[in-house]
Amino acid sequence: MLRLRLSVLPLLLALVPALPGSPMAEAARAQVGVTTSYDPAYRKLAYPGGDVPADTGVCCDVVIRALRIAHRFDLQKAVHEDMGAAFPAYPKNWGLKKPDANIDHRRVPNLQTFFRRKGWSLTPGRAAADFQPGDIVTWDLGHGLVHTGVVADRKAKSGTPLVIHNIGRGAQEEDVLFAWAITGQYRPQFPAQ
Repeated sequence: MLRLRLSVLPLLLALVPALPGSPMAEAARAQVGVTTSYDPAYRKLAYPGGDVPADTGVCCDVVIRALRIAHRFDLQKAVHEDMGAAFPAYPKNWGLKKPDANIDHRRVPNLQTFFRRKGWSLTPGRAAADFQPGDIVTWDLGHGLVHTGVVADRKAKSGTPLVIHNIGRGAQEEDVLFAWAITGQYRPQFPAQ
């Protein structure tokens, strides 16, 4: 009997109209269970449209993939081109003398700079209501560590939006929005699709 009920569940769910959601949040959530590990190793990537294997990545890869899936926006190409045009505007944390399309878009400080230059930067919110699904958030974890994730369209029992991120256990959807010091909030702007 239980098997019969479980087999009917997908059919019933297909009849329920989908609630409007954020394409960014949905694209980030699609990585949960697929990206199951964390690997910051430098890799030679295809360009444009390069990516590390889908089962791994870093926090930036959640954002990169969500933008690519939800908006067909290639963050690798966009960051590389902007760094080529305005290299002095970007952090010098890694001692590079020129842009590197294999890694630049996979570094939080570079993404923060790109998002500001793109006009996506907001004053970081202090309350749950300040965040919308699909917002990109950056944090200072302390000890020189930074992090990023995508605000989900689901909330914790407290009413705080969940965040989809990879901090070491693969892509996860968790109640961590206010777990660390927020250093940036960015709202990507694209024409309606």
